[in-house]
Amino acid sequence: MIIGVDGARDRPGVVVAGAAMGGLRAAEQLRAAGWTGPVTVVGDERHMPYNRPPLSKEVLAGEVSHAAVAFRTRASVADVTWRLGTAVAAADLTERRVTLADGSTLPYAGLVVATGIRPRRLNCPGPRGGRHVVRTLDDAQALRGELRAGRRLVVIGAGFIGCEVAATARGLGMEVTIVAPESEPMLRPLGERLGAALRRRHEARGVTFRLGRTIDRFLGGADGAGNGHGDDDRATGVVLDDASTVPADVVVEAVGSVPNTEWLAGNGLDLSDGVVCDALLRVEGRPDVVAVGDIARFPNPRYDAVARRVEHWSVPTDSAKRAARTLAAQLTGGAVDETPFAPLPTFWSDQYAERLQSFGAPGLGAADIRLLEGELDADCVVGYHHADGRLVGIVALGGGAAVAAARYRGALAAHA
Repeated sequence: MIIGVDGARDRPGVVVAGAAMGGLRAAEQLRAAGWTGPVTVVGDERHMPYNRPPLSKEVLAGEVSHAAVAFRTRASVADVTWRLGTAVAAADLTERRVTLADGSTLPYAGLVVATGIRPRRLNCPGPRGGRHVVRTLDDAQALRGELRAGRRLVVIGAGFIGCEVAATARGLGMEVTIVAPESEPMLRPLGERLGAALRRRHEARGVTFRLGRTIDRFLGGADGAGNGHGDDDRATGVVLDDASTVPADVVVEAVGSVPNTEWLAGNGLDLSDGVVCDALLRVEGRPDVVAVGDIARFPNPRYDAVARRVEHWSVPTDSAKRAARTLAAQLTGGAVDETPFAPLPTFWSDQYAERLQSFGAPGLGAADIRLLEGELDADCVVGYHHADGRLVGIVALGGGAAVAAARYRGALAAHA
């Protein structure tokens, strides 16, 4: 599906590879940075860009259309061409050309890498039917059709998506079990104590946890687990590494993500974890290629010089603004702003009537976690400190007061 007209097909412009939030923000910010040439945004989904956080909550809890979660398209990108429903399949960074899955090619003067991530899938024996992931609107709508009161849901993974899906399913009256290898839910971003506090909140609402366990295989109808479907190709439960079983009518795999970098292979890039960028978001220093969103691995001088990917909702917008300025200056011959990109990452997660709100990089302060306000089993604010004592992250859990306190402390930390 092609939406919009370049009006300048005889000259290369900017190709934005990826049509999710990062691609949309990149197109908007290119215009804001003064680039007036052609922009073509390419994406594998058939939908125009939409907001992903509601997918594991509102979309699963009720019938939500694309229109309800779609981002508003600004007038500044009315002349952008959208190539939807066909992915970028390959790129030649030397020849400045990308090839799409439909076989067509697009030359470019500048390239924005915004292909993001996809859900990791478990490679375990057993049937494939009845096993879901939650990344796209189509994923969420397919899962929504299976969530009904009284059914049994097994969620594999206790991170953001796993915990949010569990909370939504409990709200729909489902029987929910979370299986994960960690000792507590959301252990990596929250740490042991706050993760335990989150677990207790879920348990109080009826969620069962099987922590410290992994999946050995999936049961099918022929195993006699008995979900009533009579379909040997549909998962009816899981067998854990201790040989115990958990029956299921529906399974959600929420076991992490994989950066969509395969199309960049053959260009001599380090693709071991996303794409490596410099402090101006240029891909390995290339002046005509930048990256945005959760595929970009960049150093953040706010913390240290280590390049990391950040899978938070704020990063596509923040990185698009910086990358667009870098690329537009290169393409127009303007002065490149050499100020290093140094965002303050933020994330939130709504589970039941409570919110997790984070500012900074709590994972970098996991060795020194301190309760700053409140009580862990009520509203609380927790601080995460670097080995040198610096406050590098703040997380609130609870109601509005805790979130407001975290936001205030996060603002102070941003200017420290």
